[in-house]
Amino acid sequence: MIYITQLIYVIEGKETVFHKFEEVAIPLIEKYNGQLLLRVRPDATAMIEASIESPYEIHVVSFATEKDFDNFKQDEERKKFLHLKEESIRSVLMIKGEKI
Repeated sequence: MIYITQLIYVIEGKETVFHKFEEVAIPLIEKYNGQLLLRVRPDATAMIEASIESPYEIHVVSFATEKDFDNFKQDEERKKFLHLKEESIRSVLMIKGEKI
Protein backbone atom coordinates (compact mmCIF):
# COMPACT_ATOMS: atom_id res chain seq x y z
CA MET A 1 0.00 0.00 0.00
CA ILE A 2 1.33 3.43 -0.89
CA TYR A 3 0.07 6.79 0.30
CA ILE A 4 0.14 10.01 -1.69
CA THR A 5 -0.27 13.38 0.00
CA GLN A 6 -0.66 16.40 -2.24
CA LEU A 7 -0.55 20.05 -1.23
CA ILE A 8 -2.30 21.74 -4.14
CA TYR A 9 -1.80 25.41 -4.96
CA VAL A 10 -4.46 26.75 -7.33
CA ILE A 11 -4.09 29.88 -9.46
CA GLU A 12 -6.24 32.60 -7.96
CA GLY A 13 -9.48 32.90 -9.92
CA LYS A 14 -9.15 29.39 -11.42
CA GLU A 15 -10.88 27.49 -8.61
CA THR A 16 -13.88 26.56 -10.78
CA VAL A 17 -11.61 25.13 -13.48
CA PHE A 18 -9.78 23.11 -10.81
CA HIS A 19 -13.09 21.74 -9.49
CA LYS A 20 -14.04 20.60 -13.02
CA PHE A 21 -10.83 18.59 -13.24
CA GLU A 22 -11.40 17.08 -9.81
CA GLU A 23 -14.93 16.01 -10.80
CA VAL A 24 -13.31 13.76 -13.41
CA ALA A 25 -10.12 12.68 -11.64
CA ILE A 26 -11.36 11.81 -8.15
CA PRO A 27 -13.96 9.18 -9.21
CA LEU A 28 -11.25 7.41 -11.26
CA ILE A 29 -9.13 6.68 -8.17
CA GLU A 30 -11.23 3.66 -7.17
CA LYS A 31 -10.89 2.17 -10.68
CA TYR A 32 -7.16 1.72 -9.93
CA ASN A 33 -7.37 0.15 -6.45
CA GLY A 34 -7.15 3.55 -4.81
CA GLN A 35 -9.10 5.42 -2.20
CA LEU A 36 -9.43 9.11 -1.45
CA LEU A 37 -8.77 9.15 2.30
CA LEU A 38 -8.89 12.87 2.91
CA ARG A 39 -9.68 16.02 0.97
CA VAL A 40 -9.28 19.22 2.97
CA ARG A 41 -9.60 22.88 2.04
CA PRO A 42 -7.85 24.59 4.96
CA ASP A 43 -8.57 28.16 5.93
CA ALA A 44 -6.45 30.58 7.95
CA THR A 45 -8.08 29.53 11.23
CA ALA A 46 -6.95 25.92 10.69
CA MET A 47 -3.26 26.85 10.69
CA ILE A 48 -1.44 26.52 13.98
CA GLU A 49 2.06 26.96 12.58
CA ALA A 50 3.52 26.96 9.07
CA SER A 51 6.77 27.69 7.31
CA ILE A 52 5.21 27.29 3.85
CA GLU A 53 2.24 28.85 2.10
CA SER A 54 -1.10 27.31 2.95
CA PRO A 55 -2.39 25.17 0.04
CA TYR A 56 -5.80 25.53 -1.54
CA GLU A 57 -6.47 21.83 -0.92
CA ILE A 58 -4.77 18.85 0.71
CA HIS A 59 -5.44 15.37 -0.64
CA VAL A 60 -4.42 12.07 0.94
CA VAL A 61 -4.90 9.07 -1.34
CA SER A 62 -3.91 5.41 -1.04
CA PHE A 63 -3.23 2.90 -3.81
CA ALA A 64 -2.65 -0.83 -3.41
CA THR A 65 0.60 -0.62 -5.42
CA GLU A 66 2.86 1.87 -7.17
CA LYS A 67 1.71 0.32 -10.46
CA ASP A 68 -1.92 1.15 -9.63
CA PHE A 69 -0.90 4.77 -9.04
CA ASP A 70 0.98 4.82 -12.35
CA ASN A 71 -2.06 3.37 -14.14
CA PHE A 72 -4.28 6.05 -12.60
CA LYS A 73 -1.95 8.78 -13.89
CA GLN A 74 -2.07 7.24 -17.40
CA ASP A 75 -5.86 6.85 -17.51
CA GLU A 76 -7.12 7.95 -20.93
CA GLU A 77 -10.27 9.64 -19.58
CA ARG A 78 -8.19 11.60 -17.05
CA LYS A 79 -5.74 12.62 -19.79
CA LYS A 80 -8.59 14.24 -21.76
CA PHE A 81 -9.02 16.73 -18.91
CA LEU A 82 -5.38 17.43 -18.02
CA HIS A 83 -5.68 20.81 -19.73
CA LEU A 84 -7.99 21.85 -16.87
CA LYS A 85 -5.37 20.82 -14.34
CA GLU A 86 -2.64 22.69 -16.20
CA GLU A 87 -4.83 25.79 -16.51
CA SER A 88 -5.79 25.90 -12.84
CA ILE A 89 -2.90 24.57 -10.74
CA ARG A 90 0.08 26.76 -9.98
CA SER A 91 2.02 23.98 -8.21
CA VAL A 92 1.70 20.73 -6.28
CA LEU A 93 3.88 19.34 -3.52
CA MET A 94 3.49 15.56 -3.65
CA ILE A 95 4.71 13.36 -0.80
CA LYS A 96 4.80 9.57 -1.25
CA GLY A 97 4.92 7.28 1.74
CA GLU A 98 3.81 4.08 3.33
CA LYS A 99 2.09 3.24 6.59
CA ILE A 100 4.44 2.43 9.44
